[in-house]
This record gives sequence, C-alpha cells and structure tokens, in this order.
Amino acid sequence: MGVLATLPDWLTALVPERFRKTITVIPVVRLAGAIGAVGPFSRGLTIGSVAGRLERAFTQSKAPAVAIVLNSPGGSPVQSRLIFERIRSLAEEHDKRVHVFVEDVAASGGYMIACAGDDIVADPSSIIGSIGVVSAGFGFVDLMARIGIERRVHTSGNDKAVLDPFQPEKSEDVAHLKALQKEIHETFIDLVRERRATRLNHDEDLFTGLFWSGRRGLALGLVDELGDPRGWLRARYGEGVRPRMVSEPRGLPFRRPLEGIGALAPNRLVDETLSAIEERALWSRFGL
Repeated sequence: MGVLATLPDWLTALVPERFRKTITVIPVVRLAGAIGAVGPFSRGLTIGSVAGRLERAFTQSKAPAVAIVLNSPGGSPVQSRLIFERIRSLAEEHDKRVHVFVEDVAASGGYMIACAGDDIVADPSSIIGSIGVVSAGFGFVDLMARIGIERRVHTSGNDKAVLDPFQPEKSEDVAHLKALQKEIHETFIDLVRERRATRLNHDEDLFTGLFWSGRRGLALGLVDELGDPRGWLRARYGEGVRPRMVSEPRGLPFRRPLEGIGALAPNRLVDETLSAIEERALWSRFGL
C-alpha cells in the first residue's frame, strides 16, 4: 500500500495533486432503517432525509463511483421508489457507477433501493428479497366494546372510512386493498426485472415475497457477489482506495428532542407507539 493511502484526509489534501494519484476516494452513503417510518422518536428513510447526502456523494467529481451501504427491512413503497429513482438519476447525471453493499437485510422496499446498484454485494448471512407488498394494522373493535368506548365517525363519501381499525372489517374493503397491493407488486416486479435483467434465475418463488440468505440470493441472481465493502472495494480499485463516509450536516443541537416534546400529547403518543410497534415488526420478520 502506498504511504499516501495511510494518511488522514486533511493531511492528504495538503499533498500536491501529482503525488496523490494512488488515492481513489469512494464516497459512501449509509442508508439504514425502516423506509418512511419518520416521527419525533424515530428517523427512518425518506427521500427528504437522504437527498442531501446522495447529492453530496454524487457531486464529488473525481470519484469514479458511489457506494451505498444498505440495511433496511422495507416500508413505504413510494419512498422506496423515490430513493431508487434519485440514486439512478444522480448516477446517470454524473456518470458514476453505484455499488450497493447489504448489511443485515435488504428486503421488500430495501431490496428495491438495492436494485439502484450496478453491483449488489451482500454478506453470505444477509437477508435478501421479500419482493412483495404487505399492509398491516390493528383491530380494536372488541376491545372498545369490552371497555365501553363508542366510536363515532362521520364522513362525506361512503368509502372515506375504509379499513378503520376501530370498526369491523368488511370483505369488500379487503378486496379493494388487495387489488391495490397487486398493482404495487407488479410495479415492484417490473423494476426488479428491468434492473436485474439476465442476471435473475427465474425461480418460481422469486416474486412471492419469500426471502433468502445472501448466499442463496447470489444463486437466484438477486445479488452479484458476496463480500464486505472494504475488501470488495480494495479488490476492485486497489490498495489505494479510500472509502469516505458522507454524513448529514450537523444541525442545531437539541432539535430532535424539542420536536419530541410536542409529540407527548396523547394522540401523538399513541401514533408514535403504534409506529414503533410496526417498525419493530418489520425487523422482527427477519429475525433482527
């Protein structure tokens, strides 16, 4: 390894450029968490929360590629696709290759984001796949009747309160939801087929929502290689490669705790509690 590759970034910057040709800087953006799960007490992945980091990574003109380190069990299909589209748009605009490295899990919407990579690299024990759509909620009808609470809902439009968790479930409402899920699932499948093209092994279970280890994902064509970010980047770009994390700019101190104070009202507290349970359930599906 060259001596320059071992220097800290601030010192490397002082060295004349003609002596720095052995250094290859790869910006690294870490995307971790449930997608769309954002609130005073949780900060998940949305296009708003990641756009700045992605922009800074892709505008580093001398970098030949951008690395995405991904760890997500999924979440909002809309936010998943928006993040996917932003990565691809920036990659094409700045003519950079995208390397995606999966940590514990890239499932459901997490795998949709992974498909933005020109290369997907996973650990043999990573969880990959879950190409499907799920909607989950809670039903409180019996509980409310047991403790004597009456639910009062007034709507303009017969279907405005569809799937209200405080009212009995209707078969026609469930049928409507399943039709919607089917459309979203087809969009997801089309995206995976377009991005993975000839690399996919067309197993009959590929798009059923099942998930697999990274090793099995390699056999199915869902990932390209097994490995870790540092080792893989060194093998690709040489010993002089320098991964450089792109982090969020530091904001005002105490900003998020102050936001949390306003969330202590009973209705917000209930919403946050249910969101936390749903987010925990996303991770628990994969034993995490």
